[in-house]
Amino acid sequence: MVGDGVYGAVVTDGLHPRLADAFPALATEIAELLCAEGEPLAEVVAGLPYYGPCTCTATCTNLLTAPPGSSGFSMIQLERDGMDIIWLSLDPSRTTITDIEVLDGRDLGLNTQRPG
Repeated sequence: MVGDGVYGAVVTDGLHPRLADAFPALATEIAELLCAEGEPLAEVVAGLPYYGPCTCTATCTNLLTAPPGSSGFSMIQLERDGMDIIWLSLDPSRTTITDIEVLDGRDLGLNTQRPG
């Protein structure tokens, strides 16, 4: 693995840093919440690539973990204290997370900027 110079993250596929390197606290939280729900997708979070923020609108809060257009119609809603805090969009086969929408207003910092 080699550092890519973007956010100090580690490149795993030669093109994109891992979500867990760009947003370690968020990736850990997502995995923990999925695990608490008995959701097998908890196991894929550590290896998800980070494609950058969605650019569909200037205010979109989605972080892409697959190329744009990869999502199916399935979603997992993650809650804390009865409030939705994160929505995960899934690919059509429901085997991976394609994007993450952070709903609780947390500051994700400069890592949400599109590389390059």
